[in-house]
Amino acid sequence: MAKAARVSPFAPERLPEMPPVPGARLAACAAGIRYPGRTDLMAVVLDEGTTVAGVLTRSKTCSAPVLWCREGLKHGKARVLVVNSGNANAFTGKKGSEAARITAEAAAKARGCSPGEVFISSTGVIGEPLDAAKFAHLLDGLVRSAKSDAWHAAARAIMTTDTFPKLATRRVRMGAADVVINGFAKGAGMIAPDLATMLVYIFTDAAMPQSVLQAMLAAGADTTFNCITIDSDTSTSDTVLLFATGAAAARGAPRIADAASADGRLFATALHDLMHELALMVVKDGEGLSKFVTIEVCGAESDGAARRIGFAIANSPLVKTAIAGADPNWGRVVMAVGKSGEAADRDRLSIRYGGVQVAKDGDRAATYDEKTIAQYMQGREITIGVDLGLGAGKATVWTCDLTHDYISINADYRS
Repeated sequence: MAKAARVSPFAPERLPEMPPVPGARLAACAAGIRYPGRTDLMAVVLDEGTTVAGVLTRSKTCSAPVLWCREGLKHGKARVLVVNSGNANAFTGKKGSEAARITAEAAAKARGCSPGEVFISSTGVIGEPLDAAKFAHLLDGLVRSAKSDAWHAAARAIMTTDTFPKLATRRVRMGAADVVINGFAKGAGMIAPDLATMLVYIFTDAAMPQSVLQAMLAAGADTTFNCITIDSDTSTSDTVLLFATGAAAARGAPRIADAASADGRLFATALHDLMHELALMVVKDGEGLSKFVTIEVCGAESDGAARRIGFAIANSPLVKTAIAGADPNWGRVVMAVGKSGEAADRDRLSIRYGGVQVAKDGDRAATYDEKTIAQYMQGREITIGVDLGLGAGKATVWTCDLTHDYISINADYRS
């Protein structure tokens, strides 16, 4: 069994109180998928009429559950979500597809719906067959026992190397009713942006068609989940799903028919805020981290160029290890900018650490004091700013440092 990782220094003191989302109920149990006694299977039961949107990994070696969800999203209706941890059901060939089918059919039978209305995810070790028969018989009990308040249990069931459950909630007044948005996520390693960067499940009682839901989710993911990185590795299982039960309409909330409408913008703002919180939680639970890092890039030729430069910095092992060691070696940032492949002019480049200028116009800043920066680097939260001086492009990327613990966690992952 993998050794337990030390708890992230950013772990919350207490988990948030999660209000019910009318039309959604949850349950979790220990199925013994990989480790005995660990809660590793959860189901969310959704009322008829629930719409679903999703963004999925573009990995060319994606898992069988990702392929299953991709097909389900074509229809946009959902009645059950099933997620297991301990086994990713990825790179498992025809057996993997069969395991996904068995899971979906068992959940559909328990719920009284079609398998196409069942969405599934798996997370854990890649390349090992998943024996769905080991847990499919448990789904009937999960569906029957699902409750509106089991959010914490469900979030724990999808954890692998995570050191704390990641949950967030928002409430928005729309028309005559409050609309609820709840979400939970898992992710601590194998995190890099590629349409989705972990497992994330978001639920709301707002009413809207899939097309509107999809537009909001994709736009939100682009500036939240797709702007984080822990180790530059994109998982085979990355999935972000957003479910809307529509139950708030019966209480007087308006149906959102247009993402650009006033109601649509109000909801989208709250949704983005929740997604941003969950994304940062994932980074703050990065495997072995000691510091949370924000990379702010401006003055690039375009926003896309700024993002690529930000990721070149955030994914550099040299930059990340310098941060871990509280080494104010800003020359490594210069290196990362140069290797990004984006336009850069040495004589226009400026760099700051925590608002203090360390380099300006292609040279060390006249006011640079290494002791001041070294002291700043001792903090738990580090901000690095880069100004290319070339245009109006800007982007923010979030990452963490790289410590010896990251190596230990991943070296021991299968042992």
